[in-house]
Amino acid sequence: MWRAWQRPFEDWHMRWIQSWIDRLLRRRRDPSPEWQRAADLVRAIDAGGMPLNPARVNDIARSLGLEVSSRAPVDQTIVRIRAALQYRRDHPNG
Repeated sequence: MWRAWQRPFEDWHMRWIQSWIDRLLRRRRDPSPEWQRAADLVRAIDAGGMPLNPARVNDIARSLGLEVSSRAPVDQTIVRIRAALQYRRDHPNG
């Protein structure tokens, strides 16, 4: 028989512990606007679109922290943006 102070965890204790662990291990669900713009750009290109404004592509890359020359080809910049997005997916906490 259990004494009052030896009582096992109740259901709400277990739910609270599980939700706490889930919050610790959860990936970021709400990306920052810079990363969202980059993801939208890549999604649009994958859907068959073509960026018409190279300055916009360069601005997105710079907002991600990439150093981009104003003379760099747009295709090269897009490859670098894709690599940055992939790195962020593979390393969510870093």
